[in-house]
Amino acid sequence: METKTGRQKLNRIKAVLAETGHTGKWLAEQLGKDPVTVSKWCTNTSQPDLYTLNRISEMLNVKVADLIY
Repeated sequence: METKTGRQKLNRIKAVLAETGHTGKWLAEQLGKDPVTVSKWCTNTSQPDLYTLNRISEMLNVKVADLIY
């Protein structure tokens, strides 16, 4: 899948946040990250490392596989 800008969608963080009723701001606070960083993950501008992806899955109570395409 590709976004409007032609970047490939690699993660589903934004969708899973919406499905679980959480916001990017909440996730940033939980991870101790800048909200801009989380926003970049949500727009697939950049990607979290595998350790962080695992932490996100634990916080949202989903499988890591649910966070990626």
